[in-house]
Amino acid sequence: MQVVIFAGGLGSRISEESHLKPKPMIEIGGKPILWHIMKSYAHYGFNEFIICLGYKGYVIKEYFMNYFIHNADITVDLSDNSTTIHKDHSENFKITLIDTGHDTKTAGRLKRIAPYIKEDQFMLTYGDGVSDINIHDLVQFHQKHDKIATVSTIQPAGKFGVIEMDENGEVHGFTEKPNSGGSWINGGFFVLNKEVFKYLDGDMDDTMWEEDPMKNLVKDQQLVAYKHHGFWKSMDILRDKVELEAMWKKEPKWKSWQ
Repeated sequence: MQVVIFAGGLGSRISEESHLKPKPMIEIGGKPILWHIMKSYAHYGFNEFIICLGYKGYVIKEYFMNYFIHNADITVDLSDNSTTIHKDHSENFKITLIDTGHDTKTAGRLKRIAPYIKEDQFMLTYGDGVSDINIHDLVQFHQKHDKIATVSTIQPAGKFGVIEMDENGEVHGFTEKPNSGGSWINGGFFVLNKEVFKYLDGDMDDTMWEEDPMKNLVKDQQLVAYKHHGFWKSMDILRDKVELEAMWKKEPKWKSWQ
């Protein structure tokens, strides 16, 4: 099953780094967050990817075009310009890189990769969020419910800790960033049937996938939610990158691979 990844947005909320590179190329532990997402899928045996490029897409192209040589031990003989590969640390990825337009919104990007989808089912996610979601369970959930689309939902942690106190103001405890009030939000990590493209009819370049397409799937009772109770974090602002970097050094909860 192929995995489609949105990687074309401007990333304006993290412009401290995205003015130089696409947001999916911002590094955590020396590797782009896009690589971390791909490794998570590959851990479950899904290693064929379609990357939706847009803003500074050439950076992503160059990264993967040179990936093998950058992750190998080599000897270069300048006398005859020969190269000997001693040991490589490459990945078993097959990657299709598609320019889906600089300003195209997510529904338009998804529509533009339709010709490259080979099977009746495929997966879709965003290029800026990591999770310890069990992809096998997600796929089985989708197939069991027999709908066109499955969306993974998560309960994000609150921004602030909560003080537990009585009516007299005496503090009894402190909860560090509890989950937000029981609400579930879109966490990405979709599984879709090819029928989804009928919800992308017409010019979709100015339409977000999360707007009319998903709303129409709901209207037709063709969208089901998979509840993920584990780790999930999106890299929206610089603070998120700093937090993910700190996690990587101590306990990267999304790291399922060896």
